[in-house]
Amino acid sequence: MLFVYMKCRFSLSYRDLEEMASIRGAQIDHATLQRWVIKFVPLIDAAVRKRKKPVGNSWRMDETYIKVNGVWVYLYRAVDSLGNTIEFLLRKHRDAAAAKAFFRKAFKYNGYPKKVTIDKSGSNISALKAANQDLPEDKQIEVRQVKYLNNIVEQDHRFIKKRTKPMLGFKSFRSAKITITGIENIRIIQKGQIIESNDNLSTFENFKMLMAA
Repeated sequence: MLFVYMKCRFSLSYRDLEEMASIRGAQIDHATLQRWVIKFVPLIDAAVRKRKKPVGNSWRMDETYIKVNGVWVYLYRAVDSLGNTIEFLLRKHRDAAAAKAFFRKAFKYNGYPKKVTIDKSGSNISALKAANQDLPEDKQIEVRQVKYLNNIVEQDHRFIKKRTKPMLGFKSFRSAKITITGIENIRIIQKGQIIESNDNLSTFENFKMLMAA
């Protein structure tokens, strides 16, 4: 679990992790480390979702880009007005189907917000209009398109891109999806979004506490 954390937190290459393991007398090849990431990140994600604090009801949603096997794919992300991570979803296409899938996931784990600020993307507007059709009039989501209000999510993208950029792209969509999930989970822990997290502890100590719960 330590090596999975270090790869997601510091974006260390498999070679870096192999060298660190060898210093401690362990021989671990990159295929083993990859299997650990694939196996343990979903467990970490489940623990994070179980213990994540509630988010605010004013959301900022935007997409950024990740390269997979030489092709750009789309990472949908949302934070609340305080910058707390709400949801994330990697998709191969930037369209209405992708936007709807993102919002379904966000609503499932976080409930419905009062407001969502988005860019000028027609697919995002379409997805929110479709969501509002299923809600009573007094519960419908206010859709806002105010660019400066989305600065907070655009700035938050940087912390994720900072981890993915040194990786020089992913070889498969599945590995990208799982690794990014791990990076997002660690970012959530960094932000103090886990119930009973301690601001006086390091990110790794809070991670250990979460995994031991």
